Amino acid sequence: MIAQIWRGRVPASTADAYHQYLLETGVTDYTATPENWGVYVLQRLDADGGIAHFEILTLWDSLDAIKAFAGDEYARARYYPADDDFLLEREPHVEHLDVLLAKSGPTA
Repeated sequence: MIAQIWRGRVPASTADAYHQYLLETGVTDYTATPENWGVYVLQRLDADGGIAHFEILTLWDSLDAIKAFAGDEYARARYYPADDDFLLEREPHVEHLDVLLAKSGPTA
């Protein structure tokens, strides 16, 4: 299994709208791609509350599955038309890591 991580920053005042936009675009496309095992949308605010940091963690069965979503240049971040209306900058690449352990649910 492979984890992919994308990071982006938006003004905190647009965080809720950007989250909704993510759900309608990238998250929808991730989950529609065969061999996608999950999507996690993470957010934190800067200490001063001015910037919202987003991370999207996706889990994939294989590199071929990631390529089915992102194309042959799978390490390049994929963006949608209105991303520039929200993002402070575009991260050029995503990160890929091998998943050594995947466990969910509470522990006893």
